[in-house]
Amino acid sequence: MFRIAVIPGDGIGPEVIEEGLKVMRALEETGSLKLDTVQLDIGAARYLQTGKTLTDEDLDILSKQDAIYFGAVGDPRVKPGILERGIILAMRSHFDQYVNLRPVRSWTNQGRLKLMRPFNIVFLRENTEDFYLGAGGVISKKNQNIPIVVKRSLYRLDLSLTAFYPSDDDFAFEIGLLSRRGVRRFAEYAIDYAKTHGQTKITVVDKANVCTSLYGLWREVFSSVAEEKGIDIEYMYVDAMSQALIRNPEKFHVVATPNMFGDILTDLGAEIQGSLGLSASGNINPKGVSMFEPVHGSAPDIAGRGIANPIGAILAAKLMLEHLGCGEMASCVEEAVEHTMEKGVVTPDLGGRSTTKEVGDAIVDYLMKH
Repeated sequence: MFRIAVIPGDGIGPEVIEEGLKVMRALEETGSLKLDTVQLDIGAARYLQTGKTLTDEDLDILSKQDAIYFGAVGDPRVKPGILERGIILAMRSHFDQYVNLRPVRSWTNQGRLKLMRPFNIVFLRENTEDFYLGAGGVISKKNQNIPIVVKRSLYRLDLSLTAFYPSDDDFAFEIGLLSRRGVRRFAEYAIDYAKTHGQTKITVVDKANVCTSLYGLWREVFSSVAEEKGIDIEYMYVDAMSQALIRNPEKFHVVATPNMFGDILTDLGAEIQGSLGLSASGNINPKGVSMFEPVHGSAPDIAGRGIANPIGAILAAKLMLEHLGCGEMASCVEEAVEHTMEKGVVTPDLGGRSTTKEVGDAIVDYLMKH
């Protein structure tokens, strides 16, 4: 019995999560999967009513689960960043989900490239440091001394930025930070993942030619871990990687990135494979509570219209099953998704006419018959 916290969230989140739950209920009927789910009302609606994003009570409930199944957050009535930082980044930080895993693969009859060759890439993104610390601010004549606190499971940093103000201008800043221990544990996970999946080389992305201190440490640690574990490293600058991902995606298998670059590259990868609606993500703590979600946002412009692509959410359920040790069931889900897409049962973002529910029903139908 696996305990799963379900957070449908905002916009299309509830619609696509319902299809993912439907797929998992089908697996319960046909196999040995047993789930005990609890649903939490976390998102824009509650924030607008109470001013609360993530409460201590929420965290207590979530900490007792085997995994979190998450939809999306975002609402035009809420200032950008409040829900993202207060919910998504807060959960990643609290549960120390320091690995973000995002597969990007080719699908039959889909893809945005003129010359589409089969590819299957797993992006592993460091998920708790880099430029996504939430450590920034604006320096002005009225605000010349800014305290900065960075709290992570590995450390707490108390910094202070004092400006000697020479002009009438305002200055905005955001701090990017990597710790040796943080990079090392991520590098160990990424390299172990590559070796476990039969790879003799890992591609590591950065911008070490410009951010020499930040990504100099990144490279130093990765090179050390790779030498210890006996694997080859191909270093690539993020701009070159962006070009190569479009030109030759089939070249890559396991790609490790810092936080911000991974966020950008995986959205590019999602579009190459056909649609952001196909992409799933796992926020992983190898020894703790992990969270699984579609990569897309809340898409309020199409919420309630029944046309949201549920495949990203269904593949997020597949990643969750893999993480929980149900590899055979996870493979069945991916097979059912591929079969459904090959039949042309897809939503409008992929050029189809099927509804969210019809796509979910087709995937369930395949699972029940096979």
